[in-house]
Amino acid sequence: MILNPKTSEKLERYFLSVINGQRAGRGPNLLRAVLKQLSYVYGFGVTIWHFLYKKGIFRHHTLGCQVISIGNLTVGGTGKTPIVEIFARALQKEGRKVAILSRGYKKMEHSLWKQVLDTLTGRESRRPPRVVSDGTALLLDSVMSGDEPYMLASNLPDVAVLVDKDRVKSGRYAINKLKCDTLVLDDGFQYRTLKHRVDIVLVDCTNPFSNGYVLPRGVLREPVKDIKRADFIFITKSTGKEAEKLKQNLHSLNPQAEISECVHKAKYLQNVYTSQRRELSFLNGRRVAAVTGIAIPTGFENEIRRLGAILAYAKRFADHHRYTQQEIIDIINKTKERNIELIITTEKDAVRFPKIERQDVSIYFLRVEIELLSGVEDFNACISRICFRERPAGQE
Repeated sequence: MILNPKTSEKLERYFLSVINGQRAGRGPNLLRAVLKQLSYVYGFGVTIWHFLYKKGIFRHHTLGCQVISIGNLTVGGTGKTPIVEIFARALQKEGRKVAILSRGYKKMEHSLWKQVLDTLTGRESRRPPRVVSDGTALLLDSVMSGDEPYMLASNLPDVAVLVDKDRVKSGRYAINKLKCDTLVLDDGFQYRTLKHRVDIVLVDCTNPFSNGYVLPRGVLREPVKDIKRADFIFITKSTGKEAEKLKQNLHSLNPQAEISECVHKAKYLQNVYTSQRRELSFLNGRRVAAVTGIAIPTGFENEIRRLGAILAYAKRFADHHRYTQQEIIDIINKTKERNIELIITTEKDAVRFPKIERQDVSIYFLRVEIELLSGVEDFNACISRICFRERPAGQE
């Protein structure tokens, strides 16, 4: 049975509220107990899976070029897309021909029956990856590619972006057809099939490892100790003293990894439909509504308040929610009833907004970029090593 999107999102929100301890009572307590036992089974399976790769029983594929993985231990919420963007842009500026390989989470898929049939007949392995951008032109929309690949392709016009669950296949396509020499795996830490030269792992300072459990009792994809595979760790959403404690913890788990701290810094507002830009000061004192379909919306809502806006209404959807025209119209109607002047959303959400005729209330997304707080030299050295570029003697 395939659930419709609304039912699926309701179940997702319910399970997250149970996992996070937001629901009490006999039912949620029993469910947490069951999920805890399932977590032990899942964690054991993950450990065996990594062991088989380590011993060479499961084979890594190598493609004869640089492969950089950027991922995390948890499911969503670390601010990965801007980090992928900053790495891809830095590599491209150093003369590399870069392709970003993404799975394209929640892109439009064929029916389940067709997927099974294509897998059984081998048609899936012969089908080329979806090329969101070939490094010169944007070729697919967010429906066909997924919101994050589309967002990356829009912001990186000189970087190729490909979507396929088989990233060995999409990597070969990028090398042979697009002449790329550097592959960036978006969300690739757990993708062991393709051999990585550099593993970059993101850790959210505000909620590093959630409740410490692996799926399904928690949101960890693998045990925290597995961060020892990382070559470079980014502490995102850094918060001073808490970041220092986290850094010490990470050093104890992985003494060899280089660690940088960064924040996601708001830069400007951009109208979702007209592309008009506004300074951040435009928010000061205005009554606004926040609309989000991301893993952890509280950080975004707090940022809007920090920028001086009065957050009069917040509408939250499940992560990667695909908006309908009626949903946007309903939100516009509610904002008008409450005398709200602006609707603010994230850039990732904006690519999933449908075209609408009504512009009664202006809708803007908040453009956010990465700002390194520490470890700048380590970051630059990492880029240099990937590009085989020696830094001049005595350079700071």
